[in-house]
Amino acid sequence: MSHPVVQPLTAYQRKLFVFLGVATFFEGFDQMALAQILPTLRDEMHLGEWETGLLVAFVNLGTVVAYLLVRQADVWGRRVVLSLTIAGYTLFSFASGLVSSPWLFAALQFVARVFLIGEWAVSVIYAAEEFPASRRGMVIGVISAWSALGAVVCAGIVPLLVRSPFGWRTVYFVGTVPLVLLAFSRRSLRETERFAALAPEERVASSLTRILRTPYRARVLQLALIWGLTYVCTQTAVTFFKQHAVEDLGMPDTRVGLLISVAAVVSMPLVFMVGRLLDVTGRRRGSIVIFLLTAAGALGSYTLEGEGMLFVPVVLAIFGASAVLPALNAFTTELFPTELRSDAFAWSNNLLGRLGYVVAPIAVGLAAEEIGWGLAVASTAIGPILALVLILKWMPETRGRELEDTSAMH
Repeated sequence: MSHPVVQPLTAYQRKLFVFLGVATFFEGFDQMALAQILPTLRDEMHLGEWETGLLVAFVNLGTVVAYLLVRQADVWGRRVVLSLTIAGYTLFSFASGLVSSPWLFAALQFVARVFLIGEWAVSVIYAAEEFPASRRGMVIGVISAWSALGAVVCAGIVPLLVRSPFGWRTVYFVGTVPLVLLAFSRRSLRETERFAALAPEERVASSLTRILRTPYRARVLQLALIWGLTYVCTQTAVTFFKQHAVEDLGMPDTRVGLLISVAAVVSMPLVFMVGRLLDVTGRRRGSIVIFLLTAAGALGSYTLEGEGMLFVPVVLAIFGASAVLPALNAFTTELFPTELRSDAFAWSNNLLGRLGYVVAPIAVGLAAEEIGWGLAVASTAIGPILALVLILKWMPETRGRELEDTSAMH
């Protein structure tokens, strides 16, 4: 396939590019915030290990429930749902810093996560529909990379914020300020041209199972399996590394924290290059590089020892957790028609794919009690390998093609 002609971005597309990047920034910020404040939260609210795990699992379930909100973008429009998710996340994130009950905190974070993942999903759909085919991979990649940047920024500032008079609550108060500015700036946001072009009868609310009665049912289930296998690895490889390094390898807590921080910073330029890789080499070839490096990072991080030996695998594991998203986001948005795009994303990612996201930490935690963190998490490296095999078996190449063409591929 010849390289598509790269089209310049309009003034509105450049503004939209920045807006969507800032919106997805908080997906990474929020997840890192919970991980960073958890030890302090546990001490203050007297939570045991089981209660802590239950709290995190309950909050993560919000990413599944986001299905109900994301699919409404096919009825209410992308602009309405994105505006609603920004406002909702701002409100419930701020409220999370006001409570003293761990279960009220969990409830507020659950709802905040529903809005947050809805915001992330609709931002990706905006990127797919509003930017030229020649730059779609790059835009989706950079927007996804903003999420990784959010995690890095959060990791850097949280140790300072928790020492303030309000303690861990300051993280949610400070994080709300740019969200309020984002909520005001959404006034210049337009509806996507593709959704605006739909006939009124194509925007009518449908049953939850409508898409399963269309020719796209198989593709929804295929992508759900690919998402789930990927999440099994990426959700656990980074989450449990500090636990593994301290408990199994006997590394000092501060050294592990420094290793993760430096590795995250080093991985950022690589993450921002992923979208360009997908546009130049194609979605399928790009996925080969991304998913193999992700598996190698997870495997190496939990089988090697010593800071020198661990540095590169940890960089790759952190890179992979973010890099797989542009590839899968591209397939999930490009292979469905406009009237089903949000519903398809909600089914394959939120409702089904994220079951791996929710269940994997619990399964790995139980396995670690018997075989240790190293072997338990290293075994999840098979997830990206299997996901890659299925991508090459099932997913067509969509690089440089208009959405009207890619959605017709079978």
